[in-house]
Amino acid sequence: MSRPPKCRRVSFLPEVVYFKPEGIPVRALEEIIVSVEEAEAIRLKDIEGLEQEQGAERMSVSRPTFQRILESARHKIAEALLHGKAIKIEGGNFEMITRRFRCIRGHEWDVPFDAMQAGHTQLCPACSMPDITTPSPQTGNQRRINRGKPASSGI
Repeated sequence: MSRPPKCRRVSFLPEVVYFKPEGIPVRALEEIIVSVEEAEAIRLKDIEGLEQEQGAERMSVSRPTFQRILESARHKIAEALLHGKAIKIEGGNFEMITRRFRCIRGHEWDVPFDAMQAGHTQLCPACSMPDITTPSPQTGNQRRINRGKPASSGI
């Protein structure tokens, strides 16, 4: 009896999770499902340019497991592109790790995924500014999390 697969660590969830060929209605398309950890392996290897050993370390898996995840993702994406199928990113066996945040004053900090789910990303811990962004790992662009007036500091 084989043991259950180890949970893979993921640090980025894509905002866009569905891609389809132009000019073909969604109802007429076959979908290819790419798991979140497969998308993470593609991101680490092909976008961040990490070696497989570094990617495996970041995902908390062995190098051969990282290679299998990467091969599976690349095969699915190639099949979808070359055979006109839709790509949907969803599911898998993963856990979120920390997420990086930045306030408009430039302070940066990491927040564990559990704390994000509980809503602990509303204010900068250094200056209490509510205008928070997340630096995008691909481009360095930022996505705004919260806007509003700064909390009163009592000064």
